[in-house]
Formats: sequence, structure tokens, C-alpha cells
Amino acid sequence: MSQSTTGHVVNGHNSSVNGVSHVEKFNIEDIPELKIPPRVLMGAGPSASYPEALRAMSSTTLGHLDPEFLAIMGNVGAMLRRVFKTQNPITGAVPTTGTGGMEAALCNLIEPGDEVLCVVYGYFSNRMKQMAERMGAVVSVVEGPWGTVVPIEKVKEALDKIKNPKLVTVVHAETSTGILHPVQEIVKLAHERGALAVVDTVTSLGGCPVYVDDWECDAVFSGTQKCIGAPPGLSPITFNARAMDRIRNRKVPVQSWYLDMSLVETYWGDSSAGGRAYHYTAPSNALFGLHEALRMTLLEGVENRWARHEMHSRAFTAGTEVLGLLPYAQEGHRLWQLATMYIPEGIDDLAVRTRLLREYNIEISAGLGSAKGKIWRVGIMGYSANRSNIFLLLGALETILGDMGHNLEKGAASEAANAIYHEYDNKKTSSSEAPIALEVDEEDAPPIGEAIPAESVAQGVAHRD
Repeated sequence: MSQSTTGHVVNGHNSSVNGVSHVEKFNIEDIPELKIPPRVLMGAGPSASYPEALRAMSSTTLGHLDPEFLAIMGNVGAMLRRVFKTQNPITGAVPTTGTGGMEAALCNLIEPGDEVLCVVYGYFSNRMKQMAERMGAVVSVVEGPWGTVVPIEKVKEALDKIKNPKLVTVVHAETSTGILHPVQEIVKLAHERGALAVVDTVTSLGGCPVYVDDWECDAVFSGTQKCIGAPPGLSPITFNARAMDRIRNRKVPVQSWYLDMSLVETYWGDSSAGGRAYHYTAPSNALFGLHEALRMTLLEGVENRWARHEMHSRAFTAGTEVLGLLPYAQEGHRLWQLATMYIPEGIDDLAVRTRLLREYNIEISAGLGSAKGKIWRVGIMGYSANRSNIFLLLGALETILGDMGHNLEKGAASEAANAIYHEYDNKKTSSSEAPIALEVDEEDAPPIGEAIPAESVAQGVAHRD
């Protein structure tokens, strides 16, 4: 409590401007209770979270060295290895968003003066370049127009001009443009020159094929809030043996103590001899949520999930093309989980997105950088990727664009999407193919209710390897 110059006592604290004392009034009753509005998240991220993940996050908090919590960490690592398609022992989640995972991967593998090649073709691939420069790397750039991939020949030419490349960076799924960039040949070129490859899979992990081991990627990071279906705040990350050797043999320490994987590995790496060593206080409840989102991913099946994203993406794209929304990303390299399309001439970008949010509770994303005001970015990711959302958004766009005078045929967008769904529903696959019949028959459906009680997650009920 403090006293004002007039002698009245108020809630607040003293502040001083130019030597004059002021009292900032504050009343806790003026702060309203949180009332989060419902949202249909179909932007570039975050996507909706699994109810199982949200329930798990409301569990009792556990200490970061509690044996039950360590068992849950072990489960998270084991499940992430399956989603990343890797056997890397150093696989876990750092307490940060995908951008922090980017920083973790780069700062561990870059030393001042290292020659680094950055493949840049969008907002987030350019962010990797900026980070590398801040870390003291000598950065070379091979660049392509936004909305396209960079030809492998240009990457090779750029690498050939570098005397001693140490690292090559590439974004697998460029969230700013909707481009799925081939990474296997880039990783191969990097290794031929003795460099390591860092791959950003923030938007691709869980939504389309990612094979860390088969592609021989050295360090790969992602985010929880896209196709995985957990809230933002953690960054799944994995380092192979080559990358860990580079980290352990650095000439200078990693510039970030917090993200130093030679220290983090003593916590995430479960050695039978020494156990786990404290590094930082882990966000236990956030990891409970990731645990459940990963468990739901693996119950669905990683390949099934890839196929689900492809199906809903094809349905949505069929509908938007009927609406006259032309694709932005290069044909043959378009993401399933993030559709990008040109805004029609004469249509107000902000007005459309505002109406979607206010009238339909739907969020989609605007363009970034050079694409700002030119495109919309629509996420079809994780728990948000379902038929109800596809039809809801197509119907809303049809109404709003029609009100703005855009030429379209009423009902045609939903019909086009429905035709794609019928194609998938009627298609039969052999057991050796990636299943695409993803809707569960009523007679085979499990009982409705919690898949796993929240408190059970906190007690480490999921089975380890």
C-alpha cells in the first residue's frame, strides 16, 4: 500500500518522473477473469491442441527430477524418435518455441568464423541466415524467389565457392510460402563437402514425410503447435552422432549455456550408470501435453497422419480453386498442411480475415515479408485438420467473398471438396500401403470419453520401450 500526496491510501506503487513522485492506481477487481473465446485455428500456427493434451497439462506439477517425471520424459523421447523416424539417442524437447529450437540447433553447431551456407527462399529460411550471422559465422547465401524451391544446381554452385563449409541450413516446410523443399540432395551435398546439415521441420513434422535417419540429417528441430497438436512452448529436437561429436569437440563453448546440448544431453540422455543430471527446471506440465499429443499421433499412425493431411489439403485446395483463389506455391512443391493462395484483385485482405474471425471465429494468416498483402496462408494441421473445419472455412469464404462482389458459384466449393472426400472414402488400399481410409466406422469406434486420465499421465502410465 502507498499514500498519495493528498493523504489518501490507494492500491498501487510509487513511480518517479523527473524527480516528481506519482502513484499508479491499481485495483485487482478491475482485472477481469480470463474468458478465452472459441477459435477455429486455421492459420499458419498455432493449430488446435488435442483435448487429451490440454487435460494432461492440468495435471499436478511434478519436479524435474521426480522419478515419475523422468519416466514421462523417457516416453516423450521414445515417441519423438518414432515421429522423427530416427534412432538418435539425443532426441527430446527444449523449452522454447520452434524459433528457439532453430537457435538451439545453430548455436550448438556454429563457432565464430565458421563458413555456413544458408538456403533462403522465404521468411524463416532467412531467419536462419540472420541467426547464423549473429553467431559469428561467415555466411554465404543461395537464394530463390519466394514461392519456389531453390534448384539443387544452384546449391551445388554456392557450396563449390566456399573453401571450408561447416554447416548448411535449409527449411523443409517454409511456413511463409507453403513450399515443401527437397532436403535429401542438399544434405548429401553438404556431407560431400564435410559440412553438417541443419533442417527446420517446424511445419512438416507429423504432417508430411520426415525421415531424419534415412535422409542423414544431422540436426533437426520442430515445434509442438503445428501438426503435432500440442500448445506452443516446446521445440522437439534431435542430433545425430556427427552433430554431437562436433558439439563435444568445439574450440569455444556454446554461446548459450541454456541451450548447450553437451549439458542438455546429461538431462535428456538417460545413462544407466549416472542417471540424469540437473540442467534446468523442465516445464513438466508442458511436457505432459506433448506426451499426450505424441501418443495420439502414434495411435493414429504417423503414415496415417501424413495421409490425413494430404486428404484434407486436396479437398480444401479443390474448393478454393473453384472459388477462384489461385495457388501461390510452386506446383509440385506445395505443402499439404499449409495452403497459400493469391488474394483476388479488388478483395480487401484485412476485411476478409476480420470477418472470418468476428463472424465465424476462424483464424487464417496473412502473408509475410514480400508476400504481405498478396496471399493468405491457411493451416490444415494436426487436430485442426478435419472435414468440419474444411467445410466451415470454405462456406465462410464463399459468403464473404460473394458479399464483396467476387464472382463465384454458390455451393460449388463445398461440392468440389466433397468430391475429393468421396474419392478417398471409396478408395481401397492394401495393408502395405499408407492407409487413407481415416474415418472410423461407428461399429469399430472406441467408447467416447477420455483416452487417458490426466492424473494418470502425471504418474507415468505410458509404457516405455
